[in-house]
Amino acid sequence: MRTTAGPAARIGWVAGGVLAPVLLWEGYKLAGPVNGLNVAGIPLLPRNSDLAMPHIWTMLGRLAEPVTSAAGAAPLWAAVLQAAAFTLGIAALGWLIGVLVGLGLAMVMQRFRSAGSALLPWIILSQTVPLIAIAPLVRRWGSQLEIGSFTWENWMSVAVIASYLAFFPVAIGALRGFSSPENSHVDLMHSYSVGWWRSFLFLRLPASVPFLLPALRLAAANAVIGAVVAEVSIGLKGGIGRMIVEYAAAAGGDPGKPWAPIFGAVLLGLAAVAATTVLGLFLHRYRRGEQAS
Repeated sequence: MRTTAGPAARIGWVAGGVLAPVLLWEGYKLAGPVNGLNVAGIPLLPRNSDLAMPHIWTMLGRLAEPVTSAAGAAPLWAAVLQAAAFTLGIAALGWLIGVLVGLGLAMVMQRFRSAGSALLPWIILSQTVPLIAIAPLVRRWGSQLEIGSFTWENWMSVAVIASYLAFFPVAIGALRGFSSPENSHVDLMHSYSVGWWRSFLFLRLPASVPFLLPALRLAAANAVIGAVVAEVSIGLKGGIGRMIVEYAAAAGGDPGKPWAPIFGAVLLGLAAVAATTVLGLFLHRYRRGEQAS
């Protein structure tokens, strides 16, 4: 029989998930080789010097210091939060677009079996295209759009890339969910002469929730990844992705600074997944037997 972990157990797992990488990091700094490990010219282990791997307390302490030595400079944590909020807004838009596209594709594939056979291979194949290659193309294609006074902005390209990663788990998870009702339930709908659309609303859509919620969480994480990578590839300023590139140049003299936007990116992903988890609280009556995508 499956049991649900209590609040104390959940808190323990969360604390363990946070402490484990911290202990692993500091343990490697303590016992690992200073110059790393190379075998036949192939690096297998990184260097553990303070410049390459600063202590955790060095990275956290740097967050409380000003971004630069200029007078009146904002603290580093404030700059990171501002950049994270900028990226989160774009990722949220990309997630919303990806969810709508994924749900639409899943509906079409479930309704028409031939459409599923035609679309599903292309949906899977779409995820093999590297984002670094496609992001500049999206930016160029968008800049060529001319619709009245409409102007394509770089942040729109980032949102498109985020949606490109977000739609895949939603399409697959929703397709599994829409196809999950038992044949007896579908036959019952047919016996009452219920059309496909009403059967979808009252049978297939509620049955898809245990499959769809994990897909939405994965899509949220994918949207954040897509937004960060697209910001780096396109060169969009103001976001966490661009900050990672800019602060990497300071690693030589300020080893704790480049890690600040990385912490911001981690926080960004956790916030995105947490938001979709809150969505699941409103659908708790349909979450029995939640399935992983």
